Parts: sequence; structure tokens; C-alpha cells
Amino acid sequence: MEGAAIHDDSTKLLGDVTFQSIPTVDTSLYSLSSEEAAFFKAQIGIDDDENLKRHILEVQAKAYKANCTVSLYSRICLSSLGRERPDAVLLDIGCCFGVDARKAAADGFPAKNIIASDINNEFLVLSHELFRTTPTSYPGCLLPGDVFDPAFLSIAARPEDVSSAPAIDLSSLKSLNPLHGRISAISATRFFHLFNEEKQLHLARALAGLLSAQPGSVICGYQVGTLEKGIITANISGSRHQLFSHSPQTWTSLWDGEVFEKGSVKVETELEEVEIHEVQFLMMRWSVIRL
Repeated sequence: MEGAAIHDDSTKLLGDVTFQSIPTVDTSLYSLSSEEAAFFKAQIGIDDDENLKRHILEVQAKAYKANCTVSLYSRICLSSLGRERPDAVLLDIGCCFGVDARKAAADGFPAKNIIASDINNEFLVLSHELFRTTPTSYPGCLLPGDVFDPAFLSIAARPEDVSSAPAIDLSSLKSLNPLHGRISAISATRFFHLFNEEKQLHLARALAGLLSAQPGSVICGYQVGTLEKGIITANISGSRHQLFSHSPQTWTSLWDGEVFEKGSVKVETELEEVEIHEVQFLMMRWSVIRL
């Protein structure tokens, strides 16, 4: 669910992408699939469609004031790790409202083992407002921090020990660094494409250091893709911006051979064409699985 059409005159830098104007909420663009509506109704506790719409748009308007053009629901790629692997930990990185983390919990991944992290703590506060929860009623960890600050997330050697690590109290976390080699699943939805090529490689290496060496551990995501890597220029609702995008081939070689030792992971990619505010984009769904 997205809302955008009317602009103010501000310029906003989101990652390395400059937006010449930040769209404000256009309620006419509100649209939830039946699956999305059922999820939000169950999690928020509002059954009436109009009341649900009003509540979601009110919270989204607050996010727009913080200059976040946000999509409230994405399909997180998750296996049954949370149910089958003792003490499995899930990280939703660049989470904004942490909707994917909440969906994972609804699908059976233990909420106490889920971390939703974003650089902007205001979005994490709004997560509680959106879902009408409190830190007491929702046991998931909402952790603010900058992934490019080594005090929050440093690049560590990729772990090779496949034995299970002792459980850690996620509520005590101040950074992601204590979790090197401990995370079973990492979701990076609509995140990597916010950064230039050099920072995407840095981020990939940093996340790789968090991933458990146990076979089946996975990093997955969804982002703008292209047939040949390079700079993409787009105009969305009157806002022109440029971003760096990988192709399936370069994205695969980045993970399998540059970030991880070649042959130690399985990389899957899928390009699909989607329309965003009447602009056609290639989006890439991907996963990196430890073998």
C-alpha cells in the first residue's frame, strides 16, 4: 500500500538517492489486497474496512512528515527456519515500520527472536502506533541504528562454525555486533538500491558477517533490478532521481565469489516488471542461502 502524488518543495536524501520533492499522501491510491487486509485487520484489531483505512493513512501521514515514502506491506522471504531451528533469529534490516517483521511473527517465527532495525527511531515508534502495541505487548526487538556505523554494524569475518550458538537476549541489544554469526534469516526489502555500488558491497559484507554458517541460513530481499548493472534514472510523481542497480548476473557474482567463498552459497534471482506510480520498473527478488 502506497500513497503519493502531491509534492512540497523539499529535497530529501534517502541513502544515496536524492528526491527533488517528497510526495504527500494521496488517499485515492490506498489499496490493499484481500491477504493484506486480513493481515492488518488481525494484527491491528480493526475489522471495519473504512476504520482500518483511516488508521493506516493517519500513521502513514506521520511517516511522510518524517520524509519517508513508505510501502506498508511486502512479502518477506522466509522458510520454516523460525519453527524448525531452535533459537533461530530473524533480522528485518531497513525495516521502516517493521511490517515484514510483524508478518513473519504472524506466520510463526517467534516474535521474541525477531529484530526490526532502521536508522530512524521515529519509524519504530510509529510501528507501535500502527499495530496498536507497546514494548510490553509486542516482544520483538525494535533496534535503531546506522548500518554504515561500525559501532552499530562492523564487517566481521564470515563465520564457519556451524554449531548452534547460545541464545542471546535481544532486548538488551544496543547494536547488531553481538550477533555476528548468529542470525538465521536476514530480510533486506527495498533497501540495497538506496545506496551506491560501493556501499552495496559494504552492506553485503556486513550482513554476511551476521549470517549463521548453518546450512539453510538465508539473506533475501527485493529491490530495483536491471538487465545490465548501472545507474537508473526515474521520474516518479514529478520527482526525478537516480539510483545504482545490479543485474541478476552481477548480483549473483557479488555474493557468490566476492562476499562469500565461491560455491559456499546458492544465489537465486528473479526479475519482474512492476508499475510504481505509472512508471515501469524491473524489480529483483533474490535470496542467498548458505550451503
